Amino acid sequence: MEQQLKEQFDGLLEKYTELLLGETSDELKEKVKMWALYTHISKSMPPLAKHWNSAYPEAKEDLKSIIGEIKELNEQFRKTKMKD
Repeated sequence: MEQQLKEQFDGLLEKYTELLLGETSDELKEKVKMWALYTHISKSMPPLAKHWNSAYPEAKEDLKSIIGEIKELNEQFRKTKMKD
């Protein structure tokens, strides 16, 4: 894969993270990437997500924490944005 495409896609992910959460960092971008991909997989291939969840219950719990964190950060950001 071309380096330029990787850099451009990283810029897209960075902007998405900023618009979703109001801030960005490498850690937040990685969490948003995992959240978005897992959400897509669970909707497009539920049996695969179910299989993964049962095969890796600890990872499932970690992912649930990340999903909860993303939702909470998004809600906080939207509330502060509405005040402005």
